[in-house]
Amino acid sequence: MLRYLLLVNVLLVGCAKDNSIALGTLERERIAHTATAQEIVVGLPVAAGATVNAGDILVQLDTTLQHANLAGAKAKMAEAYAQLIKAQNGARAEDIAAAKAQVNEVNAALQASTTKLNREKALFKKGLSNAQALESIQAEHDALRAKRVSVEEGLHRLTNGTRIEDLQMAEAQLQAAEALVVSEEKRLADLTIRATRSGVLDNLPWNLGERVTQGSVLAIVLAGDAPYARVYIPAKARGLLTVGDTLKVNVTGIAEPVQGTLIWLSYEPAYTPYYALSENERDHLSYLAKVQLPVECATIACKKLPSGLPVEVVLPIAQ
Repeated sequence: MLRYLLLVNVLLVGCAKDNSIALGTLERERIAHTATAQEIVVGLPVAAGATVNAGDILVQLDTTLQHANLAGAKAKMAEAYAQLIKAQNGARAEDIAAAKAQVNEVNAALQASTTKLNREKALFKKGLSNAQALESIQAEHDALRAKRVSVEEGLHRLTNGTRIEDLQMAEAQLQAAEALVVSEEKRLADLTIRATRSGVLDNLPWNLGERVTQGSVLAIVLAGDAPYARVYIPAKARGLLTVGDTLKVNVTGIAEPVQGTLIWLSYEPAYTPYYALSENERDHLSYLAKVQLPVECATIACKKLPSGLPVEVVLPIAQ
């Protein structure tokens, strides 16, 4: 079908007298706003056909779930911040005092155990005690010595402060939590579909209460200060045109011609490639082009004209 339409446009151009007319249609820039999540449409504040400005709300999707996700992300950020402050401040004075008390307690117990062990050894040498009793007291003494090493190391950890690696890890965790909050805030904002450019709201494909699919088009805005003519330039006139040229445009519904500016001109033919054509057939090639109508056209009759309206562009003729 597309090939057929292109061929029809080319034939129309070929039928124009002396290739002096390029035929086409009136078009506007179509801005498609898509859904970033599979949510329900809960608001359509603007009706189709209304004029909108950049920033206006076009469609509102349900934000209940995303508000919960954002709250969870903020809670994780608060937790990461608390962990960082804890690492920066180090141990509390109460914890250090408790650790010192444990060390003193173990030292006292070890001192008593040493006295008991020495007395038991003396009794064993005199034959007043057996080996089993001596071994039991020796085991208790060794266990207290190991416990003293453990509590002393715990006290050192508290008094030496937090390691630099632990501080860096806490800082990295806080940065990750902050980034997650920013991401969730962006997802929340994306559920409110706003116009990115001023124009006319052309279409709202989804109805209120429907659950949209992710990536589907929610609103289409026809943007731009003025429409443009989308025409097919015949091959004989292609080499005479340059982007920026001023061309006369005849628009259906406007009595007087409008001066337009050529803003884009294709370098590739619109249909059959040139190497597949004979010398005579190459004259039927056409090149797609865009002719921008002036800004003043947006404030006069052009503003009310629908897209797809037939237009004619007057082309220069080779001498």
